Amino acid sequence: MHLKNILTSQLSIQDWQINTDQCWAVIGRNGSGKHLLANLISGETVLGQGEMSHNFSKIAVLSFEQQQSLYEQELKQDDSDFMDRLDTGSTVRELLAISGEIPEELAFLGLDRIMERGYRLLSSGESRKALLAQAILTKPDFLILDEPYDSLDLQSRAELQQFFSHLITQHQTQLLFLINNIDEISPWHTHLALMEKGELIAQGKQAEILADSAIRSLLSFNPAELPEWPEDLPRQTLGNPLLTLTEGKVQYGDLNIFSGINLTVNQGDHTLLTGANGSGKSTLLNLVTGDHPQCYGNDLKVLGFKRGSGESIWEVKKKIGIVTPGLHRDHRVAGTALHITLSGFFDTIGLYDEPSALQITHSRQWLALVGMHENSSKPYKHLSYGEQRLVLIARALVKQPALLILDEPTQGLDEVNRHRVMFFLEHLSSQQRTTIVMASHRLDERLPLFKQHLAL
Repeated sequence: MHLKNILTSQLSIQDWQINTDQCWAVIGRNGSGKHLLANLISGETVLGQGEMSHNFSKIAVLSFEQQQSLYEQELKQDDSDFMDRLDTGSTVRELLAISGEIPEELAFLGLDRIMERGYRLLSSGESRKALLAQAILTKPDFLILDEPYDSLDLQSRAELQQFFSHLITQHQTQLLFLINNIDEISPWHTHLALMEKGELIAQGKQAEILADSAIRSLLSFNPAELPEWPEDLPRQTLGNPLLTLTEGKVQYGDLNIFSGINLTVNQGDHTLLTGANGSGKSTLLNLVTGDHPQCYGNDLKVLGFKRGSGESIWEVKKKIGIVTPGLHRDHRVAGTALHITLSGFFDTIGLYDEPSALQITHSRQWLALVGMHENSSKPYKHLSYGEQRLVLIARALVKQPALLILDEPTQGLDEVNRHRVMFFLEHLSSQQRTTIVMASHRLDERLPLFKQHLAL
């Protein structure tokens, strides 16, 4: 593949060639243009000025944007309002059009337990596996992998790396990796390219690129460069415990997601949830936020309110900040990055109330803290997946909540922004205003501040 003199309003590539005996990884921060590059190569974006040549017959893409698109398609077909049960969407078997046994080439994905499950019941990691299986079944000769390891547990990630290594060795499919973090570079990545603000600014052999101190500096986080922290808002006074779940259970027919879960969170008891994809981490957090219908069938109390006792969901949510894959999927509304951040004061998806001057000031300060101040007026839907996640983090933190619920908050974030979010959590812990409950797969996110650890 050869790209030469590519120049659009958002992309600039002078001369880049991918040979058949090479495996490239393109590194770039959130909003650097990696997704635009994938769209260009796959034909989703029409080539303007420049030349692109290749002899591939089938190009496939795996990305978070693809997951969002499929989720929205499934929502359009949701018949729950006309049924006596929840419509969980197309099953994985239906999505993959597999009538019999799972093909041998997909065995490493461990799809057996989710083949009959509706797409909307899948965890983010399970959804990613299903989409990868879908891409593999098309038998592409060029596969673009946009953040392939994000949202996968450690075992799934290791198995996926082994599979990619097999593909490269067999020369069946040429792979192009688009990644945010240096630790996702593998030994079989022969070459690296670096994108920044839509421009391919460096390219070469892996060892040469990684030895460049200027490049490593560009991908490093420096807390001293952060703008000023917003002034304190009135403290939300609450009693203990903030959260109790007794013998928690979630089940869909004969499928048991989890059972016998007991959890108590007092103020300052920062709690970490871990477990494999599909173990129930997201489901448990959705019970807490009230975004799962079975929350009312459990012995669950949140901020002193028992779920199902006639409590006001708004009374509970106004003291909670939330960042989850489900919340990200549901943000399909119009509005700028500033509007979405402001909506955190009102706990709505979209902004429908007139914000105060103080709320606007705090929202702008949080957008600056997450590095999105230059995009504050940009439509949220036009941002990259990672940039959207940064806006949602600002939205969750803007009201300085008493309880912060985070489900894989750094999903889709580059190395700088991931360290930025971890710094925020440590700062919040030192302020002793917010109690954090977080689910994560990453070992480097098991911060000392977490006093409790629940493994599902």
